[in-house]
Amino acid sequence: MKTNSKKTTPIKRSSHQVRIIGGQWKRTVLSVIEAEGLRPTPDRVRETVFNWLNHLLDNAWGNKTCLDLFAGSGALGFEAASRGALQVYMVESHTPAFRQLEQIKEKLQASQCNLIRGDAAKALQVFADKQQMLDVVFLDPPFGQDWLARILPLCSRVMQAKSVLYVEAEFSLAEPVEDENLAKILSEWQVVRADKAGSVFFHILQRNILPHETHENQA
Repeated sequence: MKTNSKKTTPIKRSSHQVRIIGGQWKRTVLSVIEAEGLRPTPDRVRETVFNWLNHLLDNAWGNKTCLDLFAGSGALGFEAASRGALQVYMVESHTPAFRQLEQIKEKLQASQCNLIRGDAAKALQVFADKQQMLDVVFLDPPFGQDWLARILPLCSRVMQAKSVLYVEAEFSLAEPVEDENLAKILSEWQVVRADKAGSVFFHILQRNILPHETHENQA
């Protein structure tokens, strides 16, 4: 759904659109600009994903803090805000996409959405350094750039055992992956939901509970 490109190539407007599926802005249309690497999560996939999330979160969005990395069209972040998320941080480095996010935020008067212009990894590092915990993270990076290996270790620093991570990838995370480094990183996570739409695999992950976390939860 996203782009993290810093190219300044002129961007043409696209006739492609996505819609917010549920919540206070249900049926609101979001226009999608044309940009290399921008891959909006289709409406039907988001409907499935948010059904999963509603089940895992007991539909209790009102106290949830979300982070939408590689925000792109904003479809995932604004969907979470529409459903009542307490705060939604949306990170995007591509100037035309970021400007469109600003326009959508203003149109919806989405005061709970905090837009961050910058690199996804650097933005996530700031959250980790501040020890700011997140309940839901949306991770839909450009494919073929090894983003998962860079981002997942940082996600583990800002997410607790009950936090949920949505990931889109060009390969299944529910099957053994060939890259040994990524396989080691993924061993810290469990895939609790997974499906495929076209050539895109989408998943819900949660951190494996460490022994000291189990003790803390029981205390």
